[in-house]
Amino acid sequence: MEYAPAPDGARIAWSSTGANAPDDAPGDPVVLIAGQGVSSQSWSPLLPAFGARHRVITFDTRGVGGSEPGSDARFTTAALAEDIVAVLDAAGIDRAHVYGHSMGGRVAQWFAINHADRLGALVLGATSGGDARGLTRSAPVAQGMARGDALSMGPLFFTDAFITSHPELVAAMFVRPTSIHIRRLLFDASTAHDAWDHLPRIAAPTLVLHGDADEVTPPANGERLAEHIPNAAFGELPGLRHGYFLESEWATDAVLRFFAAHPLDGPPAA
Repeated sequence: MEYAPAPDGARIAWSSTGANAPDDAPGDPVVLIAGQGVSSQSWSPLLPAFGARHRVITFDTRGVGGSEPGSDARFTTAALAEDIVAVLDAAGIDRAHVYGHSMGGRVAQWFAINHADRLGALVLGATSGGDARGLTRSAPVAQGMARGDALSMGPLFFTDAFITSHPELVAAMFVRPTSIHIRRLLFDASTAHDAWDHLPRIAAPTLVLHGDADEVTPPANGERLAEHIPNAAFGELPGLRHGYFLESEWATDAVLRFFAAHPLDGPPAA
């Protein structure tokens, strides 16, 4: 684990693996952005597939895992996107593809809006342009999310079959390596996110993925997101829920194909 200095001086923990990490065969760098209050370890099951083709950068959101919290004022989705810039700078990367899941997708939107010159292709998974004009989760689902334990959240993220066959992976997904205070700041940042009016400014090739049984972020949000981003593609995953990215090999293959179709050797999207 290495550390990148954020704009307010907080140290953001990041790591690099896979192709060109640091001296192997070149591979376009990819940044994976985890969901709300989840450490970068949530991506671990996908690293072999991504690392075979790409230099993969993962990092802990500030206040989570190995990253320092820094100033409370930095807990907005737009400010959290600046931490991605810090990580890229520390890794010596000019441009990268970005894949954000859930709240990580909300942060990725601001990165795409404000730092188009640093972005290759963009994948937004199980996310929304903001709650104010998006479709919100039901009260029972919100209560389950507030409890935060694997028993409550597991069925919201994964199918019953996956929970039965991967109990350790499911349990690890709901370890929250942060304080209650940071969890509240992250929740407030995600809730306040509103990028709808700015999404048409995203020029990067964009793929939006969503499970059609997602009750945490209802799938209509993904459709609306794709409609607001110029030329975005939308993929719906039948029967899958909020944690589709760990459950679906098809989704991983789709993302890898999308990045391969938009290599970084061309100029950034205008």
